[in-house]
Amino acid sequence: MSSAAAGWLQLGLLVAALAACYLPLGNYMAHVFTTDRHWRLERGIYRLIGINPDNDQKWGAYARSMLAFSAISVLFLYGIERLQSYLLLSEGMKNVPPALAWNTAASFVTNTNWQNYSGESTMGYLTQMSGLAVQNFMSAAVGIVVAIALVRGFMRSKTDRLGNFWVDTTRITIRYLIPLAVIGGIILMAGGVIDNIASYHTVTTLSGAHQTIPGGPVASQEVIKQAGNNGGGFFNANSAHPFENPSPFTNWFEIFLILVTPFALTRTFGKMVKDTRQGFALLAVMVVLWLAAVGGISFFESHYNAGGATAAQVAHGATEGVETRFGTAGCSLFAASTTVTSTGAVNCSHDSLTPFGGGITLADMALGEVVPGGVGAGLYGMLVLAIVTVFVGGLMVGRTPEYIGKKIRPAEMKYAALYFLTTPATVLAGTGLSIGLRVPRASILNPGPHGLTEILYAFTSMANNNGSAFAGLATNTYWYNTVGGIVMLVARFAPMIFVLGLGGSLARQQPVPASAGTMETHKPLFVGMLIGVILVLIGLTYFPALALGPFAEGLH
Repeated sequence: MSSAAAGWLQLGLLVAALAACYLPLGNYMAHVFTTDRHWRLERGIYRLIGINPDNDQKWGAYARSMLAFSAISVLFLYGIERLQSYLLLSEGMKNVPPALAWNTAASFVTNTNWQNYSGESTMGYLTQMSGLAVQNFMSAAVGIVVAIALVRGFMRSKTDRLGNFWVDTTRITIRYLIPLAVIGGIILMAGGVIDNIASYHTVTTLSGAHQTIPGGPVASQEVIKQAGNNGGGFFNANSAHPFENPSPFTNWFEIFLILVTPFALTRTFGKMVKDTRQGFALLAVMVVLWLAAVGGISFFESHYNAGGATAAQVAHGATEGVETRFGTAGCSLFAASTTVTSTGAVNCSHDSLTPFGGGITLADMALGEVVPGGVGAGLYGMLVLAIVTVFVGGLMVGRTPEYIGKKIRPAEMKYAALYFLTTPATVLAGTGLSIGLRVPRASILNPGPHGLTEILYAFTSMANNNGSAFAGLATNTYWYNTVGGIVMLVARFAPMIFVLGLGGSLARQQPVPASAGTMETHKPLFVGMLIGVILVLIGLTYFPALALGPFAEGLH
């Protein structure tokens, strides 16, 4: 089978599998967040942490609970890393240095999973299991519940209550994320992904050299790494490592895990607001932009152009950095899917992509990762974009815009504007300082447009909670560890606060009945407008930086 045919087959099977899971998973998550019934295990957790599960919180209390939980998570993970040499199953690993421990703790709690270290030579098994893997679950849960709180803002009226953060987080973790991880982990193990706590052992190769072979609880962490849109690899090679991703089947299944929950959450939204057409409209936007990313990267990677290079040089350049088990098609599909979500896992070197192929991955993250975006983060980001779109539509016809029965007033637009300004501001500030200051400039290994692209990619990845890297940039330094941790925390939690504030503002409103002047937000016209708003907002924000980086390199 040709590479092109294999690529089309992978994509077709992936779309079919996602479509088959869309209704049942989306409906199930809607049930999880709307049922009044508490499981016995959940009641035990509520008693342990001392909360009344039947008391809803105002948006401010919801936000404070989210921030307190995340702050404790950062301290807990930082402590495990700093003390790991004294813990069980350390595998002889030393304590993680302070700056790196700070960066890693901030990274995993924010669902970024940016890694300035090699997992197999830095983190012991207990640190991986009780520290990093736990945050893979909890950071994903936090993203989902913030999105659900915003959805409740559309559902409710004349109230300032958005639900209970502790109940929502407990439910989505126990009823959805853990069962999904168990089933997915078994499938990955059946596909050849290792899962053990065997000690590292040294073998003698056929050439007489010695090689250390690591073990580890890989499958159990690989599944939530992908399904929770985390992306942090157990090994430095991430999903290009044969222990994490041994075959074309596991590669396909990991892409499925990356996409299934973010897409299904649009169905959850439609069910909860009692208008499934609204969910299908958001899904259409996500699918169109995702397929455009897949097609664009696949095109540029399969049409490698090296100017006056020989045929042998062109063949090498087209596959340089590509894992031969998956080929260019598998690399392109994975790269597009991991950068349109907040996953960050990689099965090939993004630094080795063509300038325009790499530029698309960078643009994918700059979109705010809403196509379909990270678990939860993609949904609330898309809803904020939808609010901006109906506001623009309202300006065109000279009337107060409405969305899902709620008026979009100046108060709502202020929250939306703050949401959009935060991430680009942190990206461009971090990039500008890293280029302008002498100390961080020493980390640039590739001067010129490609070096700028690497720095811009790094901060775009961190601020958008992606975690994938372009490589070629020395980031395990005091500057990048410290500043990167700050960027990840600000760009994760400040937008969440604005989203919750937006939800609270919407919940206080009286529903507005649809009229002849109400924009129909489930029709193709709105879908097209929403796509246009997304592209224009990103283009105006990032185009100058993109023009100086990947575009300049690609046109050189």
